[in-house]
Amino acid sequence: MIISCQHIQKYHGAQLVLSDVTFEIRQGETIGLIGRNGCGKTTLLRLLSGEEQPDQGQIAIRRGSTLGLLAQIQDADAGESVYAVLQRSFAEPLECQRRLRELEAEMAALGADQDEAAWNRLLREYGILQEQFERAGGYEIEASMERVAMGLGIAAAQFGREFASLSGGEKTKVALAALLLRAPDILLLDEPTNHLDMEAIEWLESFLQTYTGTVLVISHDRYFLDAVVNKVIEIEDGEAITYHTNYSGYQTEKEARLLRQYADYQEQQKKIKQMQESIKRLIEWGNRSNPPNPSFHRRAASMQKALDRMVKVKRPVLERKAMDLQLKQDDRSGNQALILDAVGKAYGGRALFSGASEVLRYGETAALIGGNGAGKSTLLRIILGLEEPDSGSCALGSRTVPGYLGQEAVPEDGSLTVLRYFREQAGLEEGEARGRLARFLFYGGDVFKSIAALSGGEWTRLRFAVLMHRRPNLLILDEPTNHLDIESREALEEALEEYPGTVLAVSHDRYFINRCFGKLWTIGNGRFTVFSGNYEYYKEKQRELAALADTAAESTAGSARPAGAAASRQAPATDGGAAPGRAGTAARKGSSAAGWEQRIAAAEAALAGIDDAMLDPALASDAPRLAGLQLEREAAQAELDRLYAGWLEAAEAL
Repeated sequence: MIISCQHIQKYHGAQLVLSDVTFEIRQGETIGLIGRNGCGKTTLLRLLSGEEQPDQGQIAIRRGSTLGLLAQIQDADAGESVYAVLQRSFAEPLECQRRLRELEAEMAALGADQDEAAWNRLLREYGILQEQFERAGGYEIEASMERVAMGLGIAAAQFGREFASLSGGEKTKVALAALLLRAPDILLLDEPTNHLDMEAIEWLESFLQTYTGTVLVISHDRYFLDAVVNKVIEIEDGEAITYHTNYSGYQTEKEARLLRQYADYQEQQKKIKQMQESIKRLIEWGNRSNPPNPSFHRRAASMQKALDRMVKVKRPVLERKAMDLQLKQDDRSGNQALILDAVGKAYGGRALFSGASEVLRYGETAALIGGNGAGKSTLLRIILGLEEPDSGSCALGSRTVPGYLGQEAVPEDGSLTVLRYFREQAGLEEGEARGRLARFLFYGGDVFKSIAALSGGEWTRLRFAVLMHRRPNLLILDEPTNHLDIESREALEEALEEYPGTVLAVSHDRYFINRCFGKLWTIGNGRFTVFSGNYEYYKEKQRELAALADTAAESTAGSARPAGAAASRQAPATDGGAAPGRAGTAARKGSSAAGWEQRIAAAEAALAGIDDAMLDPALASDAPRLAGLQLEREAAQAELDRLYAGWLEAAEAL
């Protein structure tokens, strides 16, 4: 056992956040901590890290265990660089390294022949420190930093930047990298995937799957939870319920548990009602007796005591209220909702994308994916008319009314209350505005909270309330699921499935993309491409293309080897003075092998030409032409396979 929490209770002011949290965590487990926004998950991590203390209960962490917390808000010393933040993780080996340099200078100044005793003392200390430096991984500092930084998408060019100048997402990535480099016994991660692109999320999954320590992670990314965790702890109504499974298993087990609890609750309520009726009858009989019979009253009192001592089964909530998002439109757009025509954009000499051409038709849903910094948000701003493209054009179709949900942070000076902000944005009377806000889980006093005090999830729900009121027919969403809990994500997914209009969204949530989008726009390496299908199908095709590329590379390497082999086989015949007939036969066979190689080279060039044509952005939306090219490619591949077989026969005959 590495962590034990027993009956933890925690107040924030007068609000009871955690009422009775009890759970245990064993060494090496990876646990997902889940629950609705505001249920106390982050508070629990702070309690475990020692930043806060519980009002009641006990937290026990195994003595000597090192603990690392990834918070949602990152800070650093003024002027501290990204490289310095990453180096924090190697405080022990760096201190050893500093002392080793001091010892080297002292020994160089002393000299072995001047003071042998002092020299030996310094040499012994040097040997001990060098062993300590090696044991602490001092020789692997640079390699470890490079491996983790590359995995999380932190470019080496960022190492010299001041940490304070980074965006919120970049700060989170650097802080996560520093924490992973520390490799503490217990990792506490609060929404680590929020600002990571898909490649970084998949890298983090593989890292945590092989991590030898204990991991407790707050996450609403359902695929991430399925891939990483082997236990789920849910915080609900201030209490903790443990499920020994991943997220998919948790869903099944929770449903079964709620049904059992509801059946137990109904059975107990039936028994309680029977006991209450019996108590009532006993009292009535005792009162009607003449003279009064005290035995009836004693039996009633005894039964009442048994009823009071009974442990009541809590009535389970089978369906909890979620964000009531009903996306509607005032009027449909024309058939072509959005037209991109060879759009290109560059910053500082770096091309984000070029030749972006695509038509998004009414009712289609497209997800825009790519790495951090690839240009996804820039393309959205071009579509909205907030930026001008360097080349090409972008136009909205007839009667298209866009509605935009960006990655806006909660205003720091947001003195407006939730109610006032919503009324100003929607132009509604107070009564109607409060009714609308209740559908987005802002009840009672919640509407008088200042928007600066809202959590990320609450701020997103408030902006969805404004967006729903405007009733657009083209939704443009930039990371809409960030900070939303799982129930709110599911409510958004259901609303998008029912929405009749057009949707374009930037997202790294693979579950969300798979469920709601039938087309992918991808930006990477300066290119814009379009793919029909969901994310799983896209990944499958990417793996197939990678396998084909590997096969082609092997074939190219193989085709280079036979020419040399043929030459070496021909050499003895000419240099050794073989008989004319045998020499002529060898020459003819060598000529035959050379002919096969020429035809193979021509077939490989033709196949490469077809591949280049299929990657042309201009053909991205031309399905008939792409289908024709695919047929040509299959025929070219079959011809190449036939030529390889013929060449092998010719080579074996030599």
